[in-house]
Amino acid sequence: MPNFICPSCGNRSMSRERTAGFTERAKGCSQCGFAFLFELLDDYYPAPNAAFFVCDSDARVIGAGRGSRELTGLGTNDVIGRPVREVLGLEFSNGDDHIGTALEWGVRVLDKQVTVNAEGDRAESAKADIFPAYDEDGGLLLVLTPR
Repeated sequence: MPNFICPSCGNRSMSRERTAGFTERAKGCSQCGFAFLFELLDDYYPAPNAAFFVCDSDARVIGAGRGSRELTGLGTNDVIGRPVREVLGLEFSNGDDHIGTALEWGVRVLDKQVTVNAEGDRAESAKADIFPAYDEDGGLLLVLTPR
């Protein structure tokens, strides 16, 4: 049975909990009410200091969750609607575009070394885990864990 994770609070839930009752329409997070939950095909436990960013199918940030301000110094209003690579200053090793890969192919990209240089702030080394959204809208969940 698939697990889901909330990017806002990190709460984990099972698929049967998401459609409990008479409706087949999936519910948001039962802890904080955040509307987007991401399906994890395998068990995944983010580090306590991980930062969560939700992006649309064009890789624009539509939600900043737990840990995002601590890692980047930027609040939700600073990042919403902006391209994630630009606003976070993401630079993957070898110049790879793992965000583009996740969006184009609908595959998870895990444990990739990245430098985060949010709004020209001091560069921080991090690990990136990227999860595509498995719905008709597309998008992705970006989890950055400081190293």
